[in-house]
Amino acid sequence: MRGGERVLEELCRLFPDAPLHVFFHEPGAVSGTIERQRIRTSSLDSLPGARRIHRWMLPLLPIAAESMRVEPCDLLISTSHCVARAVRPPGGARHLSICFTPMRYVWGMQGAYVGRGARRALLELAAAPLRAWDRGTQGRVTRFVAISEYVRARIRRAYGRDSDVVYPPVDVARFQPVPAGADHFLAVSALVPYKRIDLLLDAFRGRREELWIAGGGPLLASLRRAAPPNVRLLGWVDDAALPGIVARARALLFPTEDEFGIAAVEAQAAGRPVIALGRGGAAETVVPVGSSPAPTGIWFFEQNAAAIREALDRFAEFESRFDPRAIRAHAERFAPERFRERILSIVGELQSAAAPGSATQGGFASDVGFVAARSGAISFSTSTRPPR
Repeated sequence: MRGGERVLEELCRLFPDAPLHVFFHEPGAVSGTIERQRIRTSSLDSLPGARRIHRWMLPLLPIAAESMRVEPCDLLISTSHCVARAVRPPGGARHLSICFTPMRYVWGMQGAYVGRGARRALLELAAAPLRAWDRGTQGRVTRFVAISEYVRARIRRAYGRDSDVVYPPVDVARFQPVPAGADHFLAVSALVPYKRIDLLLDAFRGRREELWIAGGGPLLASLRRAAPPNVRLLGWVDDAALPGIVARARALLFPTEDEFGIAAVEAQAAGRPVIALGRGGAAETVVPVGSSPAPTGIWFFEQNAAAIREALDRFAEFESRFDPRAIRAHAERFAPERFRERILSIVGELQSAAAPGSATQGGFASDVGFVAARSGAISFSTSTRPPR
């Protein structure tokens, strides 16, 4: 249940009768709210071992997206960071694409996302035709929603289209300040290359402070081998346990140039400051020291270990000035109610503009994570498999 799945969860609450169309589905991997939708999978899900090797199947995803058939509807909603946006809406249907980012695997982030080796070589071969296909299918979208101004700019560069900015929903009620914190810093992240958790290991090497890292993913084993004694990798943390771990940290470390960064907002909901790379979504969600009487964190600007160490030293100077109540109040701007209100407003505008006599149900199409799922009173597609 990462950021994209949280967006999907809110859509399921808004449209509980909608079928959910997915490329791959692992039962039990996501919340009950999502599992209660009528989930329909693509033909890829039936291939032997598909759920285990889905990260290698990127070149097949456009074929799967092109072959998806959504039943007649007034409105198709897609949540996408890969190919779900390209699902063809049924005749006459409006298509609202909630875009987490244009396909990062082919729009300049191949190396940051998959590192080196066979997967990198495969992506390099596939990148040019995938970019051409991705750009060519943007006309299937009636209206784009970007999850940040940062993503809005990416959509404009990739597709030449403008978009509405609607920040993702953050369950701020789940995170609350506690009277006393602990003496460790914290990072909460999927352990994949572009998150740059490796920089945190280098930054804390030889320091006295302790760092905890919560999250799973393909880099877990290698990061554990490389971690210095003062860095503790917790692995995947249960949703019920995470708020307590976050609330008892001195600060959250966020070294990622991410599209939004839900973990940074969750930490602020718990009243904890954030030490963040001042680019990407964090530049829109973290208020740095010096820019406001009520700062919520510290920015650093170079994505390297030395800059993180300097930010840690600067944090120590300002730590006593952070007000947990002010930090919490800032995070409440991203509560789910704001997301629901804005999405329903946009849906209403699209439905009022729909041609008379169109179908009465809708659907969602979404791809969250690496792959996508499909859905009807609006239709989705999303990944329902957490990273391993």
